[in-house]
Amino acid sequence: MLGSVVLDVAIGLVVVYLLLSLVCSAIREGIESFLKTRATHLERGLRELLNDRSGTGMTRAIYSHPLICGLFQGDYDPAKIGRRGWMPVASSLPSYIPSASFATALLDIVARGPDSGAASAAGSTSTPITLGTVRAQISTIANPPVQRALLTALDTAQGDLQRAQANVEAWYDSTMERVSGWYKRKSQFILFALGLFVAVVGNVDTLQIARFLYEDKPTRDALVAEAESVARDPDAVGNTQKVIAGIRQMPLPIGWNGRPGPAGPPGSFWDLAAPVLGWLTTALAISLGAPFWFDVLKRVMEIRATVKPRDKPDAPPPGPPAAPVATVAAPGAPSAETLFRPNEWSSGPPREGVL
Repeated sequence: MLGSVVLDVAIGLVVVYLLLSLVCSAIREGIESFLKTRATHLERGLRELLNDRSGTGMTRAIYSHPLICGLFQGDYDPAKIGRRGWMPVASSLPSYIPSASFATALLDIVARGPDSGAASAAGSTSTPITLGTVRAQISTIANPPVQRALLTALDTAQGDLQRAQANVEAWYDSTMERVSGWYKRKSQFILFALGLFVAVVGNVDTLQIARFLYEDKPTRDALVAEAESVARDPDAVGNTQKVIAGIRQMPLPIGWNGRPGPAGPPGSFWDLAAPVLGWLTTALAISLGAPFWFDVLKRVMEIRATVKPRDKPDAPPPGPPAAPVATVAAPGAPSAETLFRPNEWSSGPPREGVL
């Protein structure tokens, strides 16, 4: 019984964390749409990939190529990549560049030059993109690391242009994985800051909520029912307003008006430290993100589905096995002793060979 109560308390906390993570993620996306941090990280990753810290060399050529500049409005200007307060800003640059577009643009820049408006860039006399032309023009790039990377991609292609392009795409994708790691770490830090702000302003104390759910069975059951509906219908997670409306009807100890009494004696160290610990726990949980808590919710509900049927305190305890029911044979029917008597040998004394 105690195990099921603790499991239900955990489910209630997961629902609260999921809701708060959705709210903070929405705020995070609003900040992203205003500051364009994905585009900033992508531009920084390209500078690292192309060994162009100033952004005035190969990075400018890539962003100015027709295959790339069509993904955003305006022109690429490294001087516009600055900061707004403590957050980086990237103007209107794209937040995503396909690897195939990058590889084709880079090979085209190497084979035909970075100037897309040159007369040799179009017409029947234009230079074709082949392994030979790319290899012959690599020396014109004043960028030794990029030269080395392209030569490696050409040497391992075994004379196949498509394979060389695939090698360049893999080189680009490996860098973009690092860029994704940068963005996720920064997003997690921002979510933690937002979660701490929400936890303190809204007084979302994990310890108080856990104690309240442990003592209040109706609210605990209501949260478990809400968790079951969310686990059955993943689209219900996107309806944040509906989830908020359902949880607001529950008397959870969220907010400063209905804050419960201290867990320890008034003025004790625990009375002062417990809220801080509860807020930090809430902020750390929010920083994990809504997808994480949705996966946790589904797993916990699966565990509860397997454990809960065994926990039935109202069911009567198993008693001794029931006595066999005597049956009355019909008149004239052979008795059970006649039908199931021990077998005897067909010859010899009756007492011999009883099976």
